Amino acid sequence: MEALKAEIALKRKPLLDDSTRPTKYMRKGDLEKIKEEQERKEREAKEAKEREEAERKEREKAAAKAKTNSHSSSNSPQPGNSRDSSTPDPSSTTSFNISNEETVRRLRAKGQPIRLFGESDKDRRLRLRALELIEEKEHERHGGQNDFKKALEDVESRAQKDSEVDKSRKKEGREAKDTSSSEVLDLTLVKSDPDKLYPIIYYALKRALKDWEEWMDDRPESVKHTTQGKLAAATQRQSAEYMKPLFKLLRSRSLPADMLARIAEIVHYMQRRQYQKANDSYLRLSIGNAPWPIGVTMVGIHERSAREKISADQVAHVLNDEVSRKYIQSLKRILTFSQTKYPPEDATQLMG
Repeated sequence: MEALKAEIALKRKPLLDDSTRPTKYMRKGDLEKIKEEQERKEREAKEAKEREEAERKEREKAAAKAKTNSHSSSNSPQPGNSRDSSTPDPSSTTSFNISNEETVRRLRAKGQPIRLFGESDKDRRLRLRALELIEEKEHERHGGQNDFKKALEDVESRAQKDSEVDKSRKKEGREAKDTSSSEVLDLTLVKSDPDKLYPIIYYALKRALKDWEEWMDDRPESVKHTTQGKLAAATQRQSAEYMKPLFKLLRSRSLPADMLARIAEIVHYMQRRQYQKANDSYLRLSIGNAPWPIGVTMVGIHERSAREKISADQVAHVLNDEVSRKYIQSLKRILTFSQTKYPPEDATQLMG
């Protein structure tokens, strides 16, 4: 019996030793935790090193500045040379060293958190600097977004500079221009020679905008200074600004063929005072007349019979981009002005 117990104890000892030894395999979650812990330690060590480096540079700059100040005070410098040449440019990113209170104030003014998790004072200043640079770029890029308000301010400032002499000169130039610009666009050029359409459309639209501007200037002063008068003048100024991309395309002769044909029709019918037809061409240009497929458009390997009617010259160009939408909308405004100033003899040709 004793021999049997000794044998059992001898067999049990290796099992106990194996249970105390570490396992050969680890779970994936444990490995990720270990990896995250190592990365955190490395990041903390790097940040501590950067802080030490920044503090060392600041101490060196302070010492150099104190040394320079003591040297300059001993040598009694001239007033124009009082600025230290070693002082960094405050506009640079590396010298964006503002106080913590100022950093907190600016971040709160921008609606940003005053400190992110694990963020040092230096990182917070860099984040503030990056936000300010982004805002500056956005302001430069979208500075003219509220262009109607800007046009309204331009109208108000320009109204103070107008005089009777300028009006008389404008009238003389208008009379000379009306006698020399009575040519009507020929629609046959759309198929025969499209390149000749570009200068004709360009100068026709330029003349229309000029007529609109002069018509606004000829209004009585009592009408100009009213709210509606200022809004009308601002609309004209805004439309002239919106038409610049179209004029650029016409000068470079890079307007798409379908848009060129529609705009040529608008100019032709506007010159002939057939505003109803011009409005129809404007609708084909802006929203198109293509069938809008609803539901199932293809069944199996065969297309529907009406699908081939959706062509490139029937699409809605007003949906292309914001620039196209703006100058197409300005074309409609020019039509409305022309109908007001040059009404047709036939009342059926008026736009709705």
